[in-house]
Amino acid sequence: MARDERSVTPQSEDFSAWYNDLVFRAELVDRGPVRGTMVIRPYGYRIWELLQADLDGRIKATGHQNAYFPLLIPQSYLEREAEHVEGFAPEVAVVTHAGGKELEEPLVIRPTSETIIGEMMAKWISSHRDLPMLLNQWANIVRWEMRPRMFLRTTEFLWQEGHTAHADADDAMRETMLALGFYHDVAVQAAAMPAVKGEKTPNERFPGAERTFTIEAMMRDGRALQAGTSHFMGTNFAGAFGVRYTAESGELELCHTTSWGMSTRMVGGVIMTHGDDKGLVLPPALAPYQVVIVPIGRGDQAQEMLQPATELASQLKAAGIRAHVDDRFQLSPGFKFNDWEMRGVPLRLELGPRDLAAGTALMSRRISYQGSGDAKEPVELAGAAARLGAELTAFQAMLLQRATDFRDSHTKIVNDWPSFAAAVATGWALALHCGSTACEDEIKAETAATPRCIPLDGEPASGECIRCGGPSAYGKRLIFGRAY
Repeated sequence: MARDERSVTPQSEDFSAWYNDLVFRAELVDRGPVRGTMVIRPYGYRIWELLQADLDGRIKATGHQNAYFPLLIPQSYLEREAEHVEGFAPEVAVVTHAGGKELEEPLVIRPTSETIIGEMMAKWISSHRDLPMLLNQWANIVRWEMRPRMFLRTTEFLWQEGHTAHADADDAMRETMLALGFYHDVAVQAAAMPAVKGEKTPNERFPGAERTFTIEAMMRDGRALQAGTSHFMGTNFAGAFGVRYTAESGELELCHTTSWGMSTRMVGGVIMTHGDDKGLVLPPALAPYQVVIVPIGRGDQAQEMLQPATELASQLKAAGIRAHVDDRFQLSPGFKFNDWEMRGVPLRLELGPRDLAAGTALMSRRISYQGSGDAKEPVELAGAAARLGAELTAFQAMLLQRATDFRDSHTKIVNDWPSFAAAVATGWALALHCGSTACEDEIKAETAATPRCIPLDGEPASGECIRCGGPSAYGKRLIFGRAY
């Protein structure tokens, strides 16, 4: 039997195909003309805007200022920090010709901005009074991607990158953890994504960083998504770019710097954390429309419902609820219902003549869950804003709990190799590790799993490495999993 062209591949059949179907069917993206690029359509961009606004508010509330730095970076800048240039070399796009002639020095299209921001910080910082310098940039990034996937890995993507300079290591480390907290709170509170805070192993660190911290979340296929990272750079970039300050003692000292970023891959994370075979399931905090009102009626009756539906939408908007009236009268109610399910709208209201006469609208939740009541319930129009506000709060909390339960049920403590291999095939393994890069590489080659992080809240543990049997190096179990 042929599948409806408006449907998506079931997750159980092929999760990757489900994802690819969904991002296009829900009109989140389209393919750009250059391989690996994406056009973010209005509905998808609105999700990003809502996430961006939440994160930007947290960044500004803690004293950081937004700035903007050039897209084109002299190639020599990247070469000043050896580990940095080596780490990004395979992904870098380079401009060699401009203005009809070959450039004297090639220009790199920014894969990240540590180098150019380091150059500017060296100009702007001279005294301890200039510190800390707390900068943030919202920008696009280009990293040449060989295996693109919309939102998750594209040649060009959007992100924010924070860059700060501090007088000492302790202050820089506090900043590193503050930024990690931004990302964790956005993931949990806005995206309803139960992320784990942790530190990357040396083999997984950002090129040029002394320490890298991450938030890791589990998608509905059991794979991990690195959803945000925060890096303690020490004096590596300050030394390479001459970011120094005169201390109170009069001595010239190197600054300690940090960098941290979250990108549009978070939109992909929201899709894969909550979506189902009917389409998107959006947490209310990030839903472009939290409530969609569908006028119902035979013949001209549906159009007659447009005015009361619009009045109801205005009432909801005044209460801070993002409401939308579906006035596509050329489409059947059934088509509209399926369309808004595909787009993941948390709540749908049907408003017909009988409903209006009774002073109610018929509410449907995108997902029914224990304690939520019947599949469809009447909502009193007079108190609709308060009732729907409470429903949206409950829906947000339900999604977080559902995702947490899924993650916990797919995370196993393992002490032997067969158990490890079985655990990472469907989710995460909590295992001891020796810390050897060669051992990490063996694990990846055999299972496709990598150490996602050393959980910051992990319980103390010791024993033998899950792979080689050597002594564990981290004093706690690591999270291993296959990742996007």
